[in-house]
This record gives sequence, C-alpha cells and structure tokens, in this order.
Amino acid sequence: MSIEMIFNSLTNFKSVKKLAVFLEKWTSFDIEFVVKREDLIHSEISGNKFRKLKYNIEEAKKSNQNTLLTFGGAFSNHIAATAAAGKYCGFKTIGIIRGEELEDKIEQNPTLLYAKSCGMTLHFISREAYKQKDNLDFITQLHSLYGAFYALPEGGTNLLAIKGCEEILNKEDTIYDYVCVSVGTGGTMAGIINTTIPHQKVIGFSALKGNFLKEEVSKWTNKTNWEITDAYCFGGYAKVNTELIEFINTFKKETGIPLDPIYTGKMMYGIIAMIKEGKIPKKSRILAIHTGGLQGIIGMNEKLNKKNLPLIEI
Repeated sequence: MSIEMIFNSLTNFKSVKKLAVFLEKWTSFDIEFVVKREDLIHSEISGNKFRKLKYNIEEAKKSNQNTLLTFGGAFSNHIAATAAAGKYCGFKTIGIIRGEELEDKIEQNPTLLYAKSCGMTLHFISREAYKQKDNLDFITQLHSLYGAFYALPEGGTNLLAIKGCEEILNKEDTIYDYVCVSVGTGGTMAGIINTTIPHQKVIGFSALKGNFLKEEVSKWTNKTNWEITDAYCFGGYAKVNTELIEFINTFKKETGIPLDPIYTGKMMYGIIAMIKEGKIPKKSRILAIHTGGLQGIIGMNEKLNKKNLPLIEI
C-alpha cells in the first residue's frame, strides 16, 4: 500500500467561537488563534510522524528495501508510527529500544506493546550502547544481525523528513503572523521555517530543557525568522505537573482538541502564557501546529496514577 493511500484527511480546526471563548477566559487580548489538526491525518501515523515518514518510505521502496530499522525510547511516538507504517505499507520493522531493562516489561508499556502488535521486532540495548546509534561500526553490527534494512534516525529527522515537513504549511497559511510548533529533534520546525514568508515568525516550544535545539534546527534551515523557547517545558522532557494536566483537560473540554503532555500540551500552554506576558502582541494571527503524539497519553497516565496525580482525559 502507498503511504499516500493511508492519508485520510487534514483538517484546519477553525471553531473560532469555541477557541475564542477559551482564549478570552485565559487572556484579555484580541487574538486570532487557529489550530492545524495534523493529528487527524491518520489514526496511527499522525502529525509530523506521517510527514517525516512519507518520503523516507518512498525512498525505501525505490531502493527495494523491505525492512525499516529505527531507534527510540520506551514511549517513542516515532517507534509507534514506524511500526504502524510498516504494517500498512508492507515493510518489516525493527525498533532498537533504549534500555535493556524494558525487555521484560513490554506488556506493561502501551507504546512497545502496540509496536509489537504491528509486527515490529524489538531489540533492547543498554543506555550506554544506545549512545553509539549513529556510529558506523554499530550500524554494521546491526546489518550483521538483521541483514539489509533502510535506517531511520531517532525521531525520524533527516533530509527526506524535512522535505515532508515542508508540506505542513500551504498558501492559505500565509495570512498568519506567528506559526507555533512543539520541538523534539528540530526537523518539523525546520521544515515549517523553510516554507514561511518574510512577515511570518516561527516559535518553537521545546520539550527539552536547554538551548541545544537551536543548533539542531540551524542545520536544516538558513532562515532566521524563528526562535525556540524552553520556558514552558515544565522542567524537561516528559516532566509534567498538576497545572499542566489541568490545562490540557480544560483545553480539551472547552475546544474539543486533545493535547499530549510531552509536546502539544506544553506548546499550547506556552502560547497562552506568551500572549498574557505580551510577547505576542494584540491583533496577531496565530497558527498552532498540532503534531499528534496522542498515543503517549496512556503511558503517561500510568505514571501519573502511580504518583497519585490527576489523569489526562482521553
């Protein structure tokens, strides 16, 4: 099956009334705020993961490869999406998973259990060994184990992934002053930056603590109309608190849009905060890109339950 055939629909969520009411509750500013629902592309290969995989899968087919091999952690959206893409597009899939202690806990991990159900072979390695994932000798060892394969990097970002992410924005999106997106590896943001026009500014909301993602994004774009902030990452990757959870649940209740706690929840929280702080001026037009990642909510809820924290409504 062609990956294009699994592309169901792409929706701009433009329920201005609902979104405006939510915005009015949280701020007192006149802002046009639209969410591009990339999470609706496909139920299992959604958002930026579809964009990143699209041209890579085409290239794998052209190269007569029948196996996709990639890397990720225990709750990786990329691992889940690659497994699903393999199932739908006729590829064998192999996931090199960080953390050998997880091998006996597959049944307790919804992401890995899902990947396995799609037919993905899971290969668990130590966290120390995982650091060698980009090393040529390590890749050669994997070829010795599994034969020929088409390799995808952790998170899926490469030149073909950037090409796919350059298709997120279209001509209708040129009316927006700000384009906002969550950032994990920087590939999605770079693709978006590459297709913006001069009056637009791209704001990346980092899921990780620190400024190193600026360097990563700079590898893929020559434009300068962008910035990345980690001010709303809630302490770092996969870290959450009651305030963020309540925000995500309220946002869904009042707009109908679900958010994940790793990426889009923090982005939306950050957008509202920047409006309130005056960092985004009145009368601005904002386009927020919903990059998906909703599969991770189940795993996060299991962690929250163990900590006796509120759960994210699914």
